[in-house]
Amino acid sequence: MKKPVAIITGGSRGIGYGCATHLAKSGFNLVIAGRRPERDCADALDALRTLGADVLYLICDVADAAQRNSLVSETLKRFAQLNILINNAGVAPKVRNDILKAAEEDYDFVMETNLKGPYFLTQAVANELVKQKQADPNFKGCIVNVSSISATVVSTNRGEYCLSKAGVAMATQLWAARLAEYAIPVFEIRPGVIATDMTSGVKAKYDSFIADGGIPLRRWGFPDDIGRAVATIARGDIPYSTGQVIMIDGGMTIQSL
Repeated sequence: MKKPVAIITGGSRGIGYGCATHLAKSGFNLVIAGRRPERDCADALDALRTLGADVLYLICDVADAAQRNSLVSETLKRFAQLNILINNAGVAPKVRNDILKAAEEDYDFVMETNLKGPYFLTQAVANELVKQKQADPNFKGCIVNVSSISATVVSTNRGEYCLSKAGVAMATQLWAARLAEYAIPVFEIRPGVIATDMTSGVKAKYDSFIADGGIPLRRWGFPDDIGRAVATIARGDIPYSTGQVIMIDGGMTIQSL
């Protein structure tokens, strides 16, 4: 049997690479989409191949419609099938500004990549998944949106980021409702404080936050933590669920007195 195929946006480093690693271990072939030249990702891609995955790297800025369409068509050209989409690529605002001072260009930059891009990439992939399901009732596929606790946890110095993730949360439910008739589940993974390039500049802040008990499990999260959850969904290990949020935040968002 052919191995299932997963597209992972932003899959060459950070959370996306954690997802790619666990999908490769779970028997998936991979399409890694990113904005960097392939040579800059060569070591990461080779490591995935050593896990048994056939890996295709494609340049794709998810904010660009033509590149999104090319990502889907090149995936099908190479593998003749597509099973999983992991919407992981995301950006922070170029400048963290108080919402009283935030610039429209920062808002547009974040929304194009974090919300509009994944929404329409999901549309393109969903149509292909539906076609495959209609052709083969035994077809298995799913979509996973990697969001953030910022979907509900306020940061007034990066409001555009919070709004983009709140939009992803609603998009998850919309696509889950629309694709349920085809038995194609859609999930949202909501990470907390994860050690990646995006959080490296505020490491001291979060080290102190963790030490003070702000995260009940008292440690940073890692891309591996996210990858394990994504692989669980992709393998179909939660079959009677869709449209749900899976919190991977060390208990940070538990409400307590």
